[in-house]
Formats: sequence, C-alpha cells, structure tokens
Amino acid sequence: MIQDIFPEHLNNAYRNIKPSGENLVLCFTGNGVFAKFSQGRLSFPTRKDFAEGCECIYAFSAGGQDWFLMYGEYKAPDNYECYSLHQLREMELSGNLDIFIVYTGFHLWKWYMGSRFCGACGQKTVPAADERAMVCPSCGNRIYPRINPAVIVGVINEDQILITKYKSGFRHNALIAGFTEIGETVEDTVRREVMEEVGLRVKNIRYYKSQPWGIAMDILMGFYCEVDGDPTIHRDDRELGYAEWVQRKEIILQPSDHSLTNEMMKMFRDGREG
Repeated sequence: MIQDIFPEHLNNAYRNIKPSGENLVLCFTGNGVFAKFSQGRLSFPTRKDFAEGCECIYAFSAGGQDWFLMYGEYKAPDNYECYSLHQLREMELSGNLDIFIVYTGFHLWKWYMGSRFCGACGQKTVPAADERAMVCPSCGNRIYPRINPAVIVGVINEDQILITKYKSGFRHNALIAGFTEIGETVEDTVRREVMEEVGLRVKNIRYYKSQPWGIAMDILMGFYCEVDGDPTIHRDDRELGYAEWVQRKEIILQPSDHSLTNEMMKMFRDGREG
C-alpha cells in the first residue's frame, strides 16, 4: 500500500524550524504538485527556487530529508511541471516513497489552507510555535489537523465478493466505501454504507487493516463482512455505476498496489481474507 515505504520512515512530529536554501519544498496548487519525473522517481524544488519573501512551513521528515510546504502565495518554480495527484497514481514510480510524501504533504497543505481564519471569531490565524496547530491571536482558539474517518468494506457471499465502480471519477474496480458520521461507530458505518449503496444487510463484521489516504484527508479502515439474508443487490445508481457479486478468480485488480481497497480485493482473490 501507499504507506509501505520500508526501509524509509515518515517522522510526522512537528518541529518549529525554518528551511535552508537546499531543503525540499512541496508546492501545491489546486490538486497538483510541482515536480520533475525521470526514471521512475520524482524530484522536487528546493527553497532557493522560490522568492525570498515566500513563506514555507515544516511538514515532516522522510527519506532522510526535511520537507517543507509552500504556505501562501508564490510564483511557480521554473522548469517544474504540475502533476495532478491522480496522474501520479497512474505513473510507474519505483517504490511508494515519492507518492506517499506527496499525498501526506497534500493532506497537510489542504488543512493549512483551510485553517487560515478562525472559525470562532473570524480573525486570521497563525501557526503555533509549540505543536502542529493554527492559533487565533484574538480569541486563543486552536485548530488541529483534520482527519476524516472512513471505511472500506469487502462484503462476502460464500465464494464471491461485492465489486463496485463509481458512477464518475475513479474508473477501476472498488469496494463499498464511505465516511463515518456523527455519533456512529465504524461498525455502524459499515452497516449503513452497505445498506445505502447496495441495499444489503451484513453480519460478522471484522477489522482488517487501516491506511492513511492524504488525497482525501482520510484514515481508511478496512473491514470484511458477510451478507446477512437475501443477497439481491439494489444499487444506488446515483453513486455507483456498477455493483455485482464476483468470483475470486474473476476479480480484476486496480492497476497499482497503492490502495487498501486493492489489497483487500487481492487478499480475497487469493483466499487470504481471514
């Protein structure tokens, strides 16, 4: 999966440090990042590629490097191309380190950009000096990074699993998925999402594994479960373009190994879902 970067390691502890000219900078715009691509690797601009007045903020360390985010207004760095995050997912990268750095940096950048003003009094916020937070100088309100809990669900009917495709957007095979709502356990989210998307009741809900997914600011939690009663699918055609029971040997995986969804489909295909 995308976070499998061994022997490298992501250190996400906050440090109140400023970049030097050689420090690497993640520079986002909309849903893209400025980078160069060559021989299966991405390379990124450094602090010296930007004007002196542009503000950077420390993100994390990974791959033996300190990484910073371009924070606020800037001029696009020369000789770097803007790749969308979806483009990166389709590229043939040698390992997961580069794309994991980008997705995790994007998660932080989206939070910083969405936390520039206080939700309590409307004043402009500033980065805290002692932890990863945005602070309102006027009322003291602290805003911490947003992480959205969501579930991925492998619904099983004997030797079949429920495969879906979204009506728009991501075009490859997927599983039932959705966000946890206020007052819900994640097990309740599993039951509700399956009922809403395909009209099925489920039982024997069991946890598999989790995954950070920075492109949507998510923490994904994977579950397997069995259909409870009638297996007839009643697809929500507003969200799904396809939903069918598929035999193990007939599962078509996603083209990359980045996602928890793909790993769960692969585990079921190989009879290793537990």
